[in-house]
Amino acid sequence: MRPGTLVRLALAGTRTDTARVVLTALSALLATLAGLAALTVLAIDKPPGDAWTESEQYRNALLREPGLRGGTAFALLMLTIPVLALAGQCARLGAPARDRRLAALRLAGATPGQVTRLAVLETGVAALLGTLAGLGLHLGGREILHRPDAQGRLALPTDVLPSTGAIAAVVLGLPVLAALATALMLRTVTASPLGVSRRAPRERGPRPWAGILIGVGVASFAAVRPVAYRFDGNDEVLGWLVPLLFVAGALAAMIGVVIGTGWISYTCGRLLRRYARRPPALLAAGRLMADPWAGSRTFAALLAAVIFGAGAAALRAYFVTQDQLQRAQSQLAGADGGADPFYLSTMDLVDAAVAVAILIAAGGLMVALVEGIVARRRAYAALVATGVPRGTLSRSVAWQALTPAVPAILLALAVGELLGRGLFPRAATGGSSAQVCNATAALCDDPATRERYTRIVETPGAERVPDVPLEHLAWLGAGATVAVLVTVGVGLLFLRVSIALDELRTA
Repeated sequence: MRPGTLVRLALAGTRTDTARVVLTALSALLATLAGLAALTVLAIDKPPGDAWTESEQYRNALLREPGLRGGTAFALLMLTIPVLALAGQCARLGAPARDRRLAALRLAGATPGQVTRLAVLETGVAALLGTLAGLGLHLGGREILHRPDAQGRLALPTDVLPSTGAIAAVVLGLPVLAALATALMLRTVTASPLGVSRRAPRERGPRPWAGILIGVGVASFAAVRPVAYRFDGNDEVLGWLVPLLFVAGALAAMIGVVIGTGWISYTCGRLLRRYARRPPALLAAGRLMADPWAGSRTFAALLAAVIFGAGAAALRAYFVTQDQLQRAQSQLAGADGGADPFYLSTMDLVDAAVAVAILIAAGGLMVALVEGIVARRRAYAALVATGVPRGTLSRSVAWQALTPAVPAILLALAVGELLGRGLFPRAATGGSSAQVCNATAALCDDPATRERYTRIVETPGAERVPDVPLEHLAWLGAGATVAVLVTVGVGLLFLRVSIALDELRTA
C-alpha cells in the first residue's frame, strides 16, 4: 500500500472519526505547550556568580531563583499527565465504528499489518498536527507576551528558547509516543473480514498488589530527607539520587492508585452483586465485574491530579506550621517577623494548576463515559426492548461511575497526603539569640547608655508536626467528585439518544 493511500485511508471516516482526530490533536497541542513551557524554564541561563545568584531579569521568584526552577518545570510536566490521558481517551472515541471500517478494509484485501498501521498512523498524524500547532502557539505567544516592565523585568521567560534538539524531541516525540501507545493497545486486537475480536480475556478479578507500589512510593518520598542528610556535601550523588527518589516514588504511587482502582471496581461490583436488591445497582455490578479495568483507564488522569493536589495541600500545611513557629519565635525574641510569604503565595499557583488538571481530567472522563455509552448502545437498546425502563439504565450508569470513583478519590487523597507528609514530616526552627534594648529610643541609640539597658534573649528551637489539612482535602475531594457527577450528567444525555430502538437495526 502506497504511503499516500495509507494516509488518505487513515484520515477517512465519519464525523465521529473526524472528532477523534480533532480531539487527539487538541490533546497533543496542550501537552506540547506544557512540555515546551517546562523546557523553557530549564533553559534559563545561569548568571555569573555562585550557585545561588538570581536571574534579576524576571519578576517572579520562581524564575529568578535557580533552586526553584526545577520544581516549576516538574509542576509543568505534571500537567502533561492528564493531557496525555485525555489523548488516550480521545483515541478510543468511536472505536466500534472504526473497528467495522477496519474489518471492511480486511474484507477488501488489506493485511492485518496494514490495518494496524492505519490505526497507528491516524493517531500519529493527528498528534503531529497538534504538536506543530502547539509549537506555533508557543512561538507566537513568546513574541506577544514579551513585555518588559519599567525596570526591564519580564513576567515570563520570553527571552529564552529551549535548544533545537529539545524542541524536536517534544514536537516529534509526542506523536511517536502516541503511535507506539496505539500499537500497544492493538496488540490483543485481531481485525478480520468478519469483525474485530480481542484475545486473552481476563478470567479472574484484579489482585490488591497495588498496595505494594503505593508503599514503595511513600517510602521513596520518606527517604528523601534521610538520604539528603546522609550524603550532605556529596553533590555528585545527590544530583541523581534525590531526583530518582522523587520520580520513582511519584510514579510508583500514581501507578499503584490507578491499578488499585481496578481492584476497587471489582470489589465494589462483588459487594453490589451480593447486597444490592435494585436492578440499577445489579446492572452496574455486572459491568464493574466484567470490566474492572475500565475504572483504571477512565479515572487515571483525575486520580493523578488528586494525588498531586493532596500532596500540595500537605506542603501548604507544612509552610503554615513553619510560619507559625517562626512568628512565635520572633515574638519571644521581641521582634516582628515570620516565614517568607512567597512560599504560601506559590502554593496558590500550585492549587490553580491542580484545578486546571482536574478540568482537563474531567474532559477525558467525559469522553471515556460517552464513548462507553455509544459503544454499548445496541446492548442498551436491547434492554429497553425487553422492558427495562430508561430510568433504570440511567441509574445503573451513575452507579457504575460513582461506585468506584468515590473510594478511589479517597485513596488518592490519602496517598497524596502521605507523600507530602513523608517529605515534610515536621516543621522545625533552630534556636537563636538576639539583643533587646529595654529603654527609650534615645537611650538605646546612645552608645554610652545602650549597654546598660541591653540584654540577650535566647530563643529555644521548636518543632511541630503539621496538621492534616482536612478542609483543603475535603474541598479537593469534593471538586473531583463534582467533576465525576458533571460528566455522568453529560453521559446520561447521550444515553437518552443512544437507547432508541432504531439502534437495534443500525448499530
